[in-house]
Amino acid sequence: MQNQSFITEFVFLGLSQNPTVQKIVFVVFLLVYIATIGGNMVIVVTILCSPALLGSPMYFFLAFLSFLDACFSSAFAPKMIVDLLYVRKTISYKGCMIQLFAEHFFGGAEVIVLTSMAYDRYVAICKPLHYSSIMNWRLCGILVGVAWTGGFLHSIIQILFTFQLPFCGPNVIDHFLCDLYPLLELACTDTHIFGLFVVANSGFICIIIFTMLLVSYGVILFSLRTHSAEGRRKALSTCGSHIAVVVLFFVPCIFTYARPPSAFSFDKMVAIFYTMLSPLLNPLIYTFRNMEMKNAMRKVWKRLVVVSDEK
Repeated sequence: MQNQSFITEFVFLGLSQNPTVQKIVFVVFLLVYIATIGGNMVIVVTILCSPALLGSPMYFFLAFLSFLDACFSSAFAPKMIVDLLYVRKTISYKGCMIQLFAEHFFGGAEVIVLTSMAYDRYVAICKPLHYSSIMNWRLCGILVGVAWTGGFLHSIIQILFTFQLPFCGPNVIDHFLCDLYPLLELACTDTHIFGLFVVANSGFICIIIFTMLLVSYGVILFSLRTHSAEGRRKALSTCGSHIAVVVLFFVPCIFTYARPPSAFSFDKMVAIFYTMLSPLLNPLIYTFRNMEMKNAMRKVWKRLVVVSDEK
């Protein structure tokens, strides 16, 4: 079946039609985006410039996760922020497909990275004597490759199906970004089967992986009974951060995709959470109680200050 789309562009309704509200949201979102990119890039640079951290699989995955968060946020935020300055918010058909691809590509890769981080913590806490032999650099490289490949396959499947949808009538999307369900509402055909496919390909995958991650962290926490008080404290601190990030990522994902297509008024609020707030909060969660990261950041900062003074 060939694509029968006659629509060359879509029009976003955005978050609000009120000019005053749009100006306030513009300032807030711009600050949030700058903080998101800044925070995640600080983590990436700190880990890359700290051999002790880069030599640890946990921090290697954390740097990768921060990079993905910066990319994920950049797929929407710049367009979303600029749109707040315009009365008519449009995106080309091609631009909409690119946005859709980027969301699911980086989101799919992030799911696999979070799973890899959970496995890393499981091996570190439950099999400490075998940690270095199991979590070697070959496995880390394979897991990163799996993340990129998995994200690409998940995304390309969504895009190929979306390309089959004919858009020949209304082109107004009641949202601030291109996503699967808002597009389904505009298609000039019965989208019931495609809606079920989205639930299966995105929603159920999120539920299954989220459940697996919670079970794995449950096993990790249960195994801490045999550890010393100091070991327990350190492991709980690390796992607490990981669990918080997993919940922040998966709960909005499950709410958005693990249900039949229907318009909820707070869908846009949930979308703000996973497109803007989750990538912003991840670096804060991982560094707030992590002394190793804080010390590494201080060292990198001192090194930069010394270099700038020498110039």
